[in-house]
Amino acid sequence: MDEKRDGAHSEADGVIEGRNAVIEALRAGAAIDKIFLLKGEGSGALGHIASTARARGIVVVDADRRKLDKMSRTHAHQGVIALAAVREYATVDDILDCARQAGEPPLLVVCDEISDQHNLGAIIRTAECAGAHGVVIPKRRSAGLTAVVGKTSAGAVEYLPVARVANITMLLKELKEQGVWIFGADAAGEKSLYDTDFTGAAALVIGSEGDGMGRLVREQCDFLVSIPIKGKIDSLNASAAAAVLLYEAVRQRRAAHIIPD
Repeated sequence: MDEKRDGAHSEADGVIEGRNAVIEALRAGAAIDKIFLLKGEGSGALGHIASTARARGIVVVDADRRKLDKMSRTHAHQGVIALAAVREYATVDDILDCARQAGEPPLLVVCDEISDQHNLGAIIRTAECAGAHGVVIPKRRSAGLTAVVGKTSAGAVEYLPVARVANITMLLKELKEQGVWIFGADAAGEKSLYDTDFTGAAALVIGSEGDGMGRLVREQCDFLVSIPIKGKIDSLNASAAAAVLLYEAVRQRRAAHIIPD
């Protein structure tokens, strides 16, 4: 009885456990966010899962048994757990096409290693509400489009394109070549968001919960933008910072009649 309940909960949460279940999911072409494999088990069924997943561009993560046991709901993971994605990832070109079709300068949110699923879900929800054209995340060291992210986004993942790229630094370089200005949220930024012009093509970079933006990502920013903090706590969390920046961009774009009221 308990085992059945655990299995149902796992399925609802997008957690696929066990060798046969993961192989079948891969064979069926299911949207899979990441696969966690028992470290050191690179042959047999697990080796087949790893090679098949990598060929499809799915991130494969080596994990020790303790981590797998902690993730498992069925307690029968057999050395492999897959996290299903709630939808297929878009491409960055898809996001830019959305902006072109709307006749608006692109407004993207780029998440640099946001690992908390609730934070990522909240960012996607706010970005969709604010009328951003898409969100970009890295393939590794980041939460993905899991069931938890989908639930936290309140369904926004169904409407807002989310792209996943191998290298955020390279992405920012490519966006700059296409005329997109890069604004990094940074507590030590030289410009206040209220003194920053967000009316052009813009990518808002939000760093990780603990360390902020990585050095290479930070160096690619055209502007480092700070949010005024008047209280005793010296920073906002990632999703709150994204919301403040997004809605300042919305305010400016409406005032300039770039987007409709």
